Amino acid sequence: MIRILPGKDIGRLLSRKAAKLTQAEEIVRPILDDVRHRGDRALLEYARKFDGFARKSVRVPEADLRAACTSLTPEFRSAAETAAANIRAYAEQQMPREWTAEQHPGLRLGQIVRPLDTVAAYIPSGRYPLPSTLLMTVVPAQVAGVPNIGVASPKPVAEVFGTAGLLGITSVFEMGGAQAIAAFAFGTRTVPRADRIVGPGNIYVAAAKKLLAGEVGIDFVAGPTEILIIAGDGDPHHINADMQAQAEHDTDAFALLLTPSKRLAQAVAEAAPLPRNCAIAMVRSINEAIEISNRFAPEHLSIPDSALLPKIRHAGSIFVGPYSPEAAGDYTTGPNHVLPTNGAARQRGGLSVADYLKVITVQQLTKPALKKLAPAITTLARAEGLENHARSVEVRLP
Repeated sequence: MIRILPGKDIGRLLSRKAAKLTQAEEIVRPILDDVRHRGDRALLEYARKFDGFARKSVRVPEADLRAACTSLTPEFRSAAETAAANIRAYAEQQMPREWTAEQHPGLRLGQIVRPLDTVAAYIPSGRYPLPSTLLMTVVPAQVAGVPNIGVASPKPVAEVFGTAGLLGITSVFEMGGAQAIAAFAFGTRTVPRADRIVGPGNIYVAAAKKLLAGEVGIDFVAGPTEILIIAGDGDPHHINADMQAQAEHDTDAFALLLTPSKRLAQAVAEAAPLPRNCAIAMVRSINEAIEISNRFAPEHLSIPDSALLPKIRHAGSIFVGPYSPEAAGDYTTGPNHVLPTNGAARQRGGLSVADYLKVITVQQLTKPALKKLAPAITTLARAEGLENHARSVEVRLP
């Protein structure tokens, strides 16, 4: 039976395992440099070494994608289409709007919205291939209007390649690990250079993204997945099942229940044996649990009802009420399941259509409007020692 810990031990529970990124960075750094300088030759060598790749090119033939799509079972195809429709509808709601407005007479301001030219989605296919991640990364890019979408996955999994075919994606590459991130970051003869790389991966993928951030856009550096559940009552079997589901990802995944109810804590612990990467901790109140959650900034947060939402400051995605399991969000509800971990939810939310877009500001002034602003412009410019900035305004106003 899992041990139920008192509140004073929660700090130890919440001290996340430090990802061994430094060690991983040293391993992947020469791989990145090799792909940078030798392109496809290096990429193929690593694909053969790490993934047993045998073909002459990492690019998956379109005929293979069509065949994989045709091979999908009716049940899987229907499920993927349901998920895609919901993800698409949610991403459409997220789209920023273009606007133009006259702020003052003669001063017209606005913004236009443009997609990135090329994005790349990394889709893990190791212990658990993730066609759902392909849906979550590709569909918002399509909604954003990205013209070139590439997908990398290291193994020829029918559900992954078939889902790519279902979505009409033709630039699919059978490659993985740091070498795949490098190929998209630098571009090769076979692999197009991406403006942004998105999607989860193992520690070597995370290390590669961290090292290349700045040369290429990334979503975030992901760590082990996690869920924090706050409950004062409820069905212990439901809560236990949610913890089991989260722990299923890998041994570093983490599931924590915070409850003020000893009865509920014991019932959840006794509902079914919980893995070692699950924990239950007692708190004095639901409010204390929320304070702890805000400090932890969990990737996934489960709360009993929407009345608590105004108190939540930091979370990747929130699941409200007894019939909102995290698994629903992982697959079909619509909000993205590519979410910030390791406390990154303090700085940003999950992957969204905005990650595939640029919001470009637009400014237009008439001569009278410029004349009205000129004293402020020239004063600030000269205060900064930028005389030519001031003169570029004054030359227009003789």
